[in-house]
Amino acid sequence: MSHRTKLITALAAVPLLVGLAACASPASGGGDAANDVVKIGVVGAGDSQWAAFEEAAADEGITIEVVDFSDYAQPNPATTEGELDLNQFQHIVYLADYNVSSGEDLTPIGSTAIYPLGLYSTKYDSVKDIPKGETVAVPNDASNQARALLVLQSAGLIELKSGGTIFSDLADIDESASKVKVTALEASLTPTSLPDLAAAVINNDFVEDAGLSFADAIAQDDPSDPNALPYVNVFATRAEDKDNETYLKLVEIFQSDAAVQAALVEDSGDTAVPVQTPVADLVDSLTKVEADTKAAKG
Repeated sequence: MSHRTKLITALAAVPLLVGLAACASPASGGGDAANDVVKIGVVGAGDSQWAAFEEAAADEGITIEVVDFSDYAQPNPATTEGELDLNQFQHIVYLADYNVSSGEDLTPIGSTAIYPLGLYSTKYDSVKDIPKGETVAVPNDASNQARALLVLQSAGLIELKSGGTIFSDLADIDESASKVKVTALEASLTPTSLPDLAAAVINNDFVEDAGLSFADAIAQDDPSDPNALPYVNVFATRAEDKDNETYLKLVEIFQSDAAVQAALVEDSGDTAVPVQTPVADLVDSLTKVEADTKAAKG
């Protein structure tokens, strides 16, 4: 990982492909990379990085199939059940929440990038222009909601009773000390709801789909935050397959191929920071966040 630190997730709204295989591909657990098809679940398969990745993998004798999903909730269960070999759509905080909630053991085997999380408005050009009492939207999934609330707090729009953590939610807002009201919406709906809101925190891959530019953000999270590691996006697989040589080779290709990396940055509107975090650091972070998540859930 380029140890620069920006926070977050890259998730997009795209049609769900039907007909997932009912069992794992032969690549699961090892095998001849030249003959196996490795299935990788993503959200946003139309991004140019995936075509570049397929070509780079093929040059190394590995055939990959990129399987597209329409929302965050689907790729992890599909990986757990063996319908996918790998997935790449989430950061460590999201993965930890899935593992704790489901009792599963998906694990990161490589990093991809950190993405900014921005606040957007079609009514106001500056955070300072937002009147007191207006309503701002944040994503409703737990991991991204906490980050979004931290963005709002950094922008001076709300105050969080706890000071803000990766577990902050709407109940943590000190309403009497906050400038705006906050509502939670499904992530793909935050951009389409902008006409009815003062502003909304919009996940990275929904920005351009909504006709917005990344440069339109009126606030975003702090790229120098030392707690960025939990928000690094990762390749994840089942714990039993963490040493699969084909999967690890794919991570290496993704991280080192110039065309893939250029497409990754271009797809993000030049906002993504490619990273090559040591896997041991990713696993340590996952372990810590899982422990904190269990404690928070009681």
